[in-house]
Amino acid sequence: MTDDGGKKVDVLMVGTGEYTTGYVGGKGADSDKGAGVVALTMFDLRRRGKVDRCGMCGVNGKKFPGIRDHMQRCIGDVYGGMDLTCETFPGDDAVDPRGYVEASSKFKAGDVAIIFTPDDTHFDIAMECVKHGMHVMVTKPIVQTLEHHLALAKAASEKGVLVGVEVHKRLDPFYADARDRARSSLGNFSYMYSYMSQPKHQLDTFKAWAGKSSDISYYLNSHHIDFSEWTLAGIARPVRVTGTSSTGVAKGRGIDAEDSITLTVQWENSSDKSLGCAVYTSSWVAPKSDVHSQQRFFYMGTKGEINVDQAHRGCTVAVDGATFASVNPLFMKYTPTNGMFSGQGSYGVRSFENFIDACRSINDGKTAPGDYDDGSLATVHTTLQGTAVLEAGRRSLDAGGRPMDIVYEGEDGVEPVGIQPHEF
Repeated sequence: MTDDGGKKVDVLMVGTGEYTTGYVGGKGADSDKGAGVVALTMFDLRRRGKVDRCGMCGVNGKKFPGIRDHMQRCIGDVYGGMDLTCETFPGDDAVDPRGYVEASSKFKAGDVAIIFTPDDTHFDIAMECVKHGMHVMVTKPIVQTLEHHLALAKAASEKGVLVGVEVHKRLDPFYADARDRARSSLGNFSYMYSYMSQPKHQLDTFKAWAGKSSDISYYLNSHHIDFSEWTLAGIARPVRVTGTSSTGVAKGRGIDAEDSITLTVQWENSSDKSLGCAVYTSSWVAPKSDVHSQQRFFYMGTKGEINVDQAHRGCTVAVDGATFASVNPLFMKYTPTNGMFSGQGSYGVRSFENFIDACRSINDGKTAPGDYDDGSLATVHTTLQGTAVLEAGRRSLDAGGRPMDIVYEGEDGVEPVGIQPHEF
């Protein structure tokens, strides 16, 4: 898990919010990510000899003094051996929505960009970084439209860089085992139901973009839709999507967004053209409870079924002055061991480390970007179906619930080429 002798990579983190730094609204995030994930992981990878120079880019440079103080308090003062040196863009007195243009120009081909920004900005930022020959990891959804996804995949191929999606649930041992069981012994796909939620205060966390440039389906349904695409690769393909929603809470707060979104997706099994049905529901109006995010699914194949409750792992914590909590150290282990960060085995960390390792291997000439299209990473070339489902769901909602068909080339095609309204 430490340096294997390969060359270190320089990393540009684009986005300065909850997942990157844990800093939201001038203070630590009121969630399970108060110390952030991305920056903490990159600083630890630098400590372990895999990452060298770190940069961070946002829109409002005036936030950086507060971010630095926050990272010192939550990382530097908590874990030993952490070098928090980080170049920031734009300057501390500047506001620049296109600060990523200057920031990416300061990095070289083979460096890594990690993008955690509002959904509608992913495409432009990723394309700018790819233009400079950088490897790019983007939070889910990688982009919002199939057109953009295809364009990004083409650009990645032309520049010979690795572009991937950060979908850490693939590394959750419960989900990984469920995937392997489904593929090996549960037969053709028949039915799946998933639910994922976050508490109402997240509407305030995401008020800059909630209902304006994205929705809760893109943000949360993307997890389980990716699980389906990963699990059913070569077994089934999504062919029709219908979106429905609930409203009231968000609009009562002046946010023009759905409270909950459900996408009903028809999947077609490749072996015999039989049909399966998946129902993906996400919400950001849940009450505060013992977990930050309720997340679970039920999967049924023609030969068996499996249930996974990702929110409750059998570990609960009660502390004076804090609410009772069900915790998941499998995702992020923030508690230090002998004064050192010891969360390297957590799948929230491994998701980034695996990508960094892949980029270092490519830079050293040991592997090629295409080697990772085998399912070992969620690459831009193997996640087209997920984007098609999410876009079709949004288009269905905007069309009053009209189903949308996902179009493929040929009867057995697996890469979507378009989306069109279903004709009855």
